Order: sequence, then C-alpha cells, then structure tokens
Amino acid sequence: MDLAGKTAVVTGGTKGIGRAIAESLVNAGVHVSISARNEDEIERAIDELNALGGGRAIGFVCDVRDYSQVKPFVAGTEEQLGGVDILVNNAGVGIFAPVESMSIEDFRAVIETNLCGVFYCCHEAIPLMKKRGGGYIINISSLAGTNAHPRLAAYNASKFGLNGFSEALMQEVRHDNIKVSYIMPGSVNTEFGGDEPSDEKSWQLRPEDVARVVMDLLSYPDRALPSRVEIRPSRPPKK
Repeated sequence: MDLAGKTAVVTGGTKGIGRAIAESLVNAGVHVSISARNEDEIERAIDELNALGGGRAIGFVCDVRDYSQVKPFVAGTEEQLGGVDILVNNAGVGIFAPVESMSIEDFRAVIETNLCGVFYCCHEAIPLMKKRGGGYIINISSLAGTNAHPRLAAYNASKFGLNGFSEALMQEVRHDNIKVSYIMPGSVNTEFGGDEPSDEKSWQLRPEDVARVVMDLLSYPDRALPSRVEIRPSRPPKK
C-alpha cells in the first residue's frame, strides 16, 4: 500500500502498542485518528504526534465497548480526514483471575473490549474502505489466542474469538480489495494488565517491535497477504 496521504484509525492509540503504531504511521505520512477513554491522554498524545511532522493526528474519546461511541468516532474520522484506509484494532484489556472469582462485570469488560469492540469498528470502517476502493484491517491479538492458561479464561476466550473473527472477515472482504491480518505478540513491555514497563524486563518485546510488524504488513504488494503473524521474545527467561 502506498501510504502517502492515507488515513488510519488506531484504537487505544495513546500509549503502549497503539501509541507506537500511531507514531510509525504518522512518521510515514499517514493521517491518524486515535481513540482512548481518557480525554487528557488523547490531548497529550495528539500534541506529541503532531510534533513529529509527517501525517496529521486527531483523536476522539471512545470506549470501544460502546457502539454509540464507536459510530461517531469513525464517522468523525471520515469527516475530518476524508475517509478510512487503515484500521488497527489495538484497544484491549487484560483482567486475570480464576473463573469462580472473576466478577461478571470484569468478564464482560474483557469480551466486550477485545472482541465486540473490534466488530463495532470493523462494522463502521468497512463501508468507508469500500468507498475508497479498498483498505487494510489489522487486529492486534495475542499468543493467548492459541495458548490457554489458568486465570486467563476471559482473555483467552476474547483472543481465540478475535482470531476466528479475523480469519472469517478476511475471507468476506478480500474481493473488495480489503486485506485483514492479525498479529499475535507474546509478552510486551507495557502497562498492559496492570504491569509497569521496566528495564528489568528487557527480554520482553517492545511496543515498537509490534509497530514494525504493522508497517511491514502495509508494505507488502497487493498480491500478498500475510494473514497471521506471531511475534515473541527471542530469549525469554528459562523455566
């Protein structure tokens, strides 16, 4: 894809993986619309992204669990930036607990953010991509989408579901010139799941490692579709 002048939507784009992706896109000359739930974080991220030069950055307060917020987020992106060519579904939450002690509200938050939110964003973005003659949807999944672990039942369910959703969607829209890929990172050094980024975890992936995969996917020729990418730390601690 020729990225010059293209428009991208990146959910959860104020920090971590989403922020690294947004920065890479802006640096490549892409106009980027980010979302998050915290208005102060959005304003700060937008100022910093626009200071990079390259593409223009805008932002919206949006909880992707809420379709009534997703709809104006995507519509506002089209209104301000002219359309949607790229959608990166990055927003996600990780709440880890045994099934018997996890609250109903926490379980719903994981499923509705990590899976329903992706559906809502795709539902709104695909018609806009068709208007532009095609596009690219990249869903940020996890190795937890194939590897089940105790205390991760909700997160596993959301990512197993996201992988299946991505593969079905890829087949639905491929003849509309819309590509769909999903990326499955292993452990990434971010704030995700209540962790704090730390130099002591230098063995982990960095957000920019995942962003590089996104940019690589966008650079593939039209004839090629790497539909699933796994990326993991090369030297994790020995068990």
